[in-house]
Amino acid sequence: MSRRFVIEAVMVAIYGELLAPSAPVEYIVPYTTVMELYEFQQSPEPLMHDPADDLHVKNKISELIAYLEEPLNRKKLERTLNVPWSKSSGILFGENVSWTVVNALDNEQYGEFLDPIETEIVLTAQREDSPVLTDQLELIRRIIEAELPVQVFDIQDFEFALEDNIFSNHNQRH
Repeated sequence: MSRRFVIEAVMVAIYGELLAPSAPVEYIVPYTTVMELYEFQQSPEPLMHDPADDLHVKNKISELIAYLEEPLNRKKLERTLNVPWSKSSGILFGENVSWTVVNALDNEQYGEFLDPIETEIVLTAQREDSPVLTDQLELIRRIIEAELPVQVFDIQDFEFALEDNIFSNHNQRH
């Protein structure tokens, strides 16, 4: 059984180890974060401080976009756009990683506390009963401070989050 995490698409480009997990993983990705890949690809603003790292990440973003634009994957993505909160069928990235893209919608439930994409991430995590995986320490802090009903993990703790016993208490709350 694979572990499930809600994540922004760009995180997979920045953190290549997310595509080589020690156990099967399903990433649940809000569609708006997939669209952000195009913005990051074309932006003159650096994503990383080091120019070599920035070039590497932008190349990975381009590879990710090219993969998602392959006919079968594009068809899966296009199907999700017809209905709010619909989900794509799995998009495979090797034998241990799949993506499910969700047509999430910001309902302004968290007002100015979270930006629209953060709201979509939290709402998706709630709907899918899956933890958020992010490198944004400020988002982690806001989720904890507001006591939002989602688990959140820093990407630096990814391997820890994959361990079997992490989800047992969370899943027993139902």
